[in-house]
Amino acid sequence: MITVTLGTIPYPFNRVIDWIGILIEKGIISEPVVIQHGVTEISALKKYPQVTTFSIVSLSNMVTLVEKSRLVISHAGQGSTRSLAAKKASFILVPRLARYGEHIDDHQLLFAQCVESLGVKHCLSLETLEEAIKKPPSPLPCALFDSPKLVEHLVKCYPAEKPKNTNILEKEKKDLYFIH
Repeated sequence: MITVTLGTIPYPFNRVIDWIGILIEKGIISEPVVIQHGVTEISALKKYPQVTTFSIVSLSNMVTLVEKSRLVISHAGQGSTRSLAAKKASFILVPRLARYGEHIDDHQLLFAQCVESLGVKHCLSLETLEEAIKKPPSPLPCALFDSPKLVEHLVKCYPAEKPKNTNILEKEKKDLYFIH
């Protein structure tokens, strides 16, 4: 099975839908395909019996789909990428590109290019996607970004200080309540 996740932002991602249709027509994809498409128009794929579509998929259902898939084709969102790596999924990123109206800028492309050095594959062409479907990339050997989160780092570096004069703070709180 192949799972495709395009995210939920309010921009269509027609390029991936077109590519999936072409690859089904060419016989490159013959197995079941589950597509989480967000706002992207998917009517062109309705004629293929192996395609199941959902605009949104719950996190628990997405985890199940990823676990059952031999390949996940994902937009290049940082959260999705991190989750796929943590689940030891075989996946490839297709960055949303501004020139096609898929996002407001090319930050997904920049992200995909950066994580490439960590072993994450991405594609910008139908041919590269076809190669990934024929020979899926190996799961990453470790989680991405396994370091502490920024907020954890900041709390450690800058521990909270108790206010020196709590009476002033209490008076300010009372004044605020009075105003409301």
